[in-house]
Amino acid sequence: MNASLHPIPLRLGVNIDHVATIRNARGGDHPDPVRAAEIVSRVGGDGITAHLREDRRHIRDEDLARIQAATNLPLNLEMAATPEMLEIALRHKPHAACIVPEKREERTTEGGLDAAGLHNTLVPIVDELRSAGIRVSLFIEANERQLDAALRLGAPVVEFHTGEYAHAVLDGDNERVESEVRRVSDMAALAAKNGIEPHAGHGLTYDNVQPIAAIPHLAELNIGHYLVGEAVFVGLENAVLRMRELMDAAR
Repeated sequence: MNASLHPIPLRLGVNIDHVATIRNARGGDHPDPVRAAEIVSRVGGDGITAHLREDRRHIRDEDLARIQAATNLPLNLEMAATPEMLEIALRHKPHAACIVPEKREERTTEGGLDAAGLHNTLVPIVDELRSAGIRVSLFIEANERQLDAALRLGAPVVEFHTGEYAHAVLDGDNERVESEVRRVSDMAALAAKNGIEPHAGHGLTYDNVQPIAAIPHLAELNIGHYLVGEAVFVGLENAVLRMRELMDAAR
């Protein structure tokens, strides 16, 4: 494939939430998500993602400073659009803050943020984060309405939710798979055209990552649950290296 079609290097952000989920299942300090962050840094990961949820089901408040101190990798803090999370983000000043939808009853983030419907709620939060030098990202569905909202809000980054794509792959629905890849690709190109850096994530695995990784305008993939699951069998270092290998091959 012509390298000129892929001018943007593709970064891998590793979400370490579920290392903390395992820790919290028994209490205590093991396994430590900070150790996971150190491994990701050592094997060439490009960033650490951590979601501090309202119910603290995995990452805890005290983990954030420890993760920041442990490596030089940028921390991407996933957060709900609430005053509590805004205050925490302003105190810790991560490299980036990705605003995500959050419902206490969900097992994982089930869809993209309704940035269009929540515009008035998001304006002061986005403004305060940007004023503090924190790079704001919005976790949205890949459609023009949400992308236009991100543009109006002044968010420099969007992360497209790839959950529908992952479900289509599991269902073996090739037509829907192609449609979802095309949708993400079209919106990534439109985002880049409007000066917004497009990322993608959710439900990505060894088996499905390459069609998404091949989208030329995407700058970063964020992957977590699958890598932590694979780490049980092959170790986190090998899991990250294998994902990195597949992403590079797609480019």
